[in-house]
Amino acid sequence: MLPDREAALNELRLAGEMNPGPWTEHSLNVARAARLIADGCGDIDPECAFICGLLHDIGRRTGISATRHVIDGYDYTAAKGWDEAARVCLTHSFPVKDIEADIAKKDITAEQYDFIKSFLDSIEYDDLDRLIILCDALADAKGFCILEKRFVDTTRRYGICPFTVDRWNKTFEYKEYFEAKAGCSVYSLLPGIEKCIY
Repeated sequence: MLPDREAALNELRLAGEMNPGPWTEHSLNVARAARLIADGCGDIDPECAFICGLLHDIGRRTGISATRHVIDGYDYTAAKGWDEAARVCLTHSFPVKDIEADIAKKDITAEQYDFIKSFLDSIEYDDLDRLIILCDALADAKGFCILEKRFVDTTRRYGICPFTVDRWNKTFEYKEYFEAKAGCSVYSLLPGIEKCIY
């Protein structure tokens, strides 16, 4: 179950009032990218993709955090019965399905760490997981951007980790997966993406 578009947009608006920042515009752009790519693929519900994109970072409503935002988002959306959104709240930060391959500070309790690890270990990623992970990398607060630009931006902020290239490779794998489904470059589905190079 998911909220409808209006309710999801309202959740994002309220969360932005609680913790203002560029993350809300980023979330809107992730949602737009997810809808456009889902539409191009033809076998993924574009509205579900849009709503999950809107809510993927909703855990940031509680304030500035790193890894904690994934569990805060999971807890918040799961409590509302929004299972698909809860899942992507947790999975979107892990292109490599391993809690140790996260670039963010682990500002979580031991119990939260164990929950995330167990959750990731117990699932196989589906198309919605892959799509939101990809779109998280294809969108910033200004609009759509090519993966290489987003990766450099993220690496400048977080630094290089032993698994940085593994994360990049996995995200490119997801890009190629959706390109095979859509029969075209993902970039061609995202209007204005070329503006990111100016």
